[in-house]
Amino acid sequence: MKYLVTGAAGFIGFNTSRLLLERGDEVVGLDNLNDYYDVRLKEARLALLQKYPGFRFVKMDLADRSGIPELFAREKFKRVINLGAQAGVRYSIQNPLAYVDSNVVGFANILEGCRHNGVEHLVYASTSSVYGANTNMPFSVHQNVDHPLSFYAATKKANELMAHTYAHLYGLPVTGLRFFTVYGPWGRPDMALFLFTRNILAGKPIDVFNYGKHRRDFTYIDDIVQGVVRSSDRPATRNSNWTGADPDPGTSAAPYRLYNIGNNSPVELLHYIKVIEDCLGRKAELNLLPLQPGDVPDTCADIDDLVRDVDYRPATSVETGVRAFVEWYVRSYDANGALTLGAP
Repeated sequence: MKYLVTGAAGFIGFNTSRLLLERGDEVVGLDNLNDYYDVRLKEARLALLQKYPGFRFVKMDLADRSGIPELFAREKFKRVINLGAQAGVRYSIQNPLAYVDSNVVGFANILEGCRHNGVEHLVYASTSSVYGANTNMPFSVHQNVDHPLSFYAATKKANELMAHTYAHLYGLPVTGLRFFTVYGPWGRPDMALFLFTRNILAGKPIDVFNYGKHRRDFTYIDDIVQGVVRSSDRPATRNSNWTGADPDPGTSAAPYRLYNIGNNSPVELLHYIKVIEDCLGRKAELNLLPLQPGDVPDTCADIDDLVRDVDYRPATSVETGVRAFVEWYVRSYDANGALTLGAP
């Protein structure tokens, strides 16, 4: 089966592409290779994917209004997994227009490509950040999420609304996955695990926001990509019991589904740091800071729907996952925190 995976040089996109290729699918990977973080890490991921005969890379921006339609018309993808986006809560405060281009214009281009070219299922990345000011946990897709706290979250909520209209108007099966704090080898350098590991090894303090009182539903990358691929294998269907008199936000009378994809086991940030310290054999110097604008204090995913529908089974403990990341990091980066070319 031919897939388009956008954001293929990114953390989740790379790992999703690799899983699809290993099971024998054909993957066209799209990425614009922007410099939001070290492009060499993205290139190293791509170098691994290009070893698979079923992989082809296309360098293109999601917001390319002529290139994206041409790509869809030429390739005739069966399924699309849209993981390309401008990520980051804090960066969305500094540069909100980057999120409009990638997450709104880019996603509209993807929807149009799917609509006009017979794509049988679109799976796309949303985020736990859409829960915003909600405090009723575990977070459920059947809750209202109309109070985002960052512009990044607002663009992802917009994706969910845009996807629903295409499901309703054109019968396009769409599935949105709300990711909860994904971590592991090949992770993003702007994420906490990467930053903490680098600074601890360099003998530098680590910034710990909300004075370490965060609780996060840390989810290991291998568990995540299993859920992504299994979701893609099950095209969204209509909920025959859905009613506008009592609308369920997570389903629809259209072929539309939303799922949380997390671990359903939140971990205190200070414990997470302790696990990193244990793996490195070094103590961290903590720079305790208040909650950052746009951040939510706690996250916890209700994953019952995803477990029921696709047999999603996250099984990796924080202790196991952090150790796997640390082992990868020390193989891939030197003592100064610079990427070693040819990282395994």
